[in-house]
Amino acid sequence: MDIAVQKAADRLLDAYRTAEPIDPLTPEYPVASLEVAYRIQQAQVEQWTSAGDVVKGHKVGLASRAIQRQMGVDQPDFGHLTQSMFHLEHHPIASGTFLQPRIEPEIAFVLGRPLAGPGVTAAEAARAVDFVLPALEIVDSRIKDWKIGIFDTIADNASSGGVILGSCPVSLDQLDLRLAGCNLHINGELVATGAGGAVLGSPLSALVWLANTVGPLGVTLEPGHVVLPGSMTGAYPVAPGDSIVATISGLGTVTAVLGGKDEQ
Repeated sequence: MDIAVQKAADRLLDAYRTAEPIDPLTPEYPVASLEVAYRIQQAQVEQWTSAGDVVKGHKVGLASRAIQRQMGVDQPDFGHLTQSMFHLEHHPIASGTFLQPRIEPEIAFVLGRPLAGPGVTAAEAARAVDFVLPALEIVDSRIKDWKIGIFDTIADNASSGGVILGSCPVSLDQLDLRLAGCNLHINGELVATGAGGAVLGSPLSALVWLANTVGPLGVTLEPGHVVLPGSMTGAYPVAPGDSIVATISGLGTVTAVLGGKDEQ
């Protein structure tokens, strides 16, 4: 299986290099466990870090019912966030950075203490959070036409693409994560509304799930790392030249700008 894991990882890495999506992996691994999918993901992370990239956090994917219905899955997953995935708000992101981008508004946790499962409680998770920020996640897929199952998206680093963080940190005790509402605008048009409660009942629950899921794998969520707990709305396609703004009550706004096709 190690050869098969590396073969799948290499196919996904080639998709990054060539900007050409690949066929779904699931038909080739019909009886493989999700543990195999996470090994494929980890093989890519090891390639990135050996080339000089740095893990700066994690994301929980497929955390809301809206996203699960959209993707045809029934459980969350996780992926890695590396330094190269972070982009400044208001600064155009070069055309060609993504293959099939979609946008998701989220409440980002920035950790002040290490968090290691299993056995992490909501109280311990809250204590580990230094502050929260409004965030936009650009999800992307190296699988053609987003024809993914749970195995595909896990292997593809939970369909990670990019992260844009807002610039006004807020203490966790200053807002109710469940009731925080969100408006998502693309090019000035309101395309979706949502709330923190759409994310596993509360974004904090997603943080607990993540810590307790990666802990048995020997992973500690580190101080200073960013955790994206999941989208407050469905995911919406975006294209070069688009401007996206998420407004989250109690947190303010965060803006992502995708460079035009002539901006490399």
